Amino acid sequence: MNVNNIFKTITRSRTASIYFKRWRSSEKELVTYDPFLAKPKKTKETYLEVIKMFEERDTRRRGHVEFIYAALSRMKEFGVQKDLEVYKALVDVLPKGKFIPVNIFQAEFMHYPKQQQCAVDLLEQMEDNKVMPDSEMEQMLLNIFGRRGIPLRKFWRMMYWMPKFKNLSPWYLPEKLPVDTLELAKLAIQRITSVDPDTKIDIWQTEEIEASLDKTWVVSAQSRTQQVLLAEQPPEEPLTIKGPFNVYLKDQVVTYFILLGKIRPEYKDDTDLDDVSNIQKPPGIPGVIGRVTLPQVKCTVHEQDDGTIVSVCATGTSSRDSLLSWIRLLEKHNNPILANIPVIFTLVAPPSDVSLFDAQQDSNEKKEENIAPKN
Repeated sequence: MNVNNIFKTITRSRTASIYFKRWRSSEKELVTYDPFLAKPKKTKETYLEVIKMFEERDTRRRGHVEFIYAALSRMKEFGVQKDLEVYKALVDVLPKGKFIPVNIFQAEFMHYPKQQQCAVDLLEQMEDNKVMPDSEMEQMLLNIFGRRGIPLRKFWRMMYWMPKFKNLSPWYLPEKLPVDTLELAKLAIQRITSVDPDTKIDIWQTEEIEASLDKTWVVSAQSRTQQVLLAEQPPEEPLTIKGPFNVYLKDQVVTYFILLGKIRPEYKDDTDLDDVSNIQKPPGIPGVIGRVTLPQVKCTVHEQDDGTIVSVCATGTSSRDSLLSWIRLLEKHNNPILANIPVIFTLVAPPSDVSLFDAQQDSNEKKEENIAPKN
């Protein structure tokens, strides 16, 4: 068997549509050629250009399943994982009419299972990225797999459930989240503190505190009820900063911290309501019998089992120094009691993949510090 026959056998066993086999002139070895990897610009236009090249290369669309799987794995790299047009272009790669079952046995035993599973995986990736299909995709799947195809059943289930869950959350988020970490922190703090409509969100700069080391921003939230609860804290009982905690905004993660105080003692009324031996008349209302004690004080939404939340914040660096600046800024803005109450830091260092700061700039600084001079 000569070299040409070996090459033909290899290209028949594994399609040459997405991974082209080429010979190295010197060592005569096979190397893999990826058309998505060969594109220097990772944009939507170049992604669609590769799909068009595949469609024009072979009218029989050989290797379309492998091509679609390879294209799905490259979506995040090109930034098109949430683009409906790109998904429809990949569905259009599948040949039309060949996979439609013609009898009940083909319909129930999954006619062309490899192709149908590929289409189902594509729809599942759309569902994971919260991309809702449209009627045009339904018609495309109908022309490819027929009404009894598994992908069309998957499409119908998606169209039933996805509109129900799309606007189910009471916290509105824009379709495209802002890139600025400060805007993300504002959205996160608004979501956390929405339990109290009276909450006021302030944006401060740590430069206001002369002794601050980290020059960053602080997004702080506190309501008038929390200010009263903080003013009632006993000076001998320390406050505690707990965190970091994570809040998810779609695929973005923001870390936040809470300032925790002591729980107020619960008011207990041990009076027996059924005891009529000593009935007292309320003063000033003769002839009327009733209770003269004050009603039981109800706990606010800020008073939890482990403590009273008196404030919430997110900082640009999530560091101990930025949190110390946050306490001093709270003291400066209508919380003078913080000058007399000790504060305990119980936070741990946040992981690098969820902390809210400019990760790229920080990593570049670390690389510059770790580069050793070459001799």
